[in-house]
Amino acid sequence: MTRYKTPNDESDYGFRYFVIWVSFGYLGISIFVIKTMNTFVLNNQSAISLNLSAISKLVNELADCLAQTDPQTDWGEVSVVLMDDAGITQPNREFFGKTRPTDVISFRYDPVPGEEDGATGDLLVNVECALREGPAHDGADAELALYIAHGFDHLSGAEDDTPQKHAAMRRTEKRWLEALQSEIKNLILN
Repeated sequence: MTRYKTPNDESDYGFRYFVIWVSFGYLGISIFVIKTMNTFVLNNQSAISLNLSAISKLVNELADCLAQTDPQTDWGEVSVVLMDDAGITQPNREFFGKTRPTDVISFRYDPVPGEEDGATGDLLVNVECALREGPAHDGADAELALYIAHGFDHLSGAEDDTPQKHAAMRRTEKRWLEALQSEIKNLILN
């Protein structure tokens, strides 16, 4: 997949560390393993002013939610690309045959056998859609946070191809976001 980054992109990077503790008490051995998930936020649109620091903080918190929801996957990197209607329409057409904008597109890539990098993911998130649809829901910031959470939920393997699966995903995303209310403020500065 092409990374949708231009030389003028605003970017923010984060590193998430997960400590896994394994104890073999009967042998008197404890092992601590530190796993790292890199997160990248790339702003690939210029019409809407964004608080990339706040968005990156939210992305890092949702990366923690992903790691807890999908503990069997060793995550290496997740990129979140912030786009507008025009930017997201091309990958929506290319990968899904739909010639219209959408709210979020998720791509999960399992690691290549023998490589140590771990799974990676790309989330393409439509900021313009969040700004447009937000007033009909809980506001543009909450709508953008929901799109990002929905993308992370798809990375965990969740699907929304039936009403029951969609409802289950929405419950998970709302649970994540309820715990992160303080992070869902001033994401969009327009």
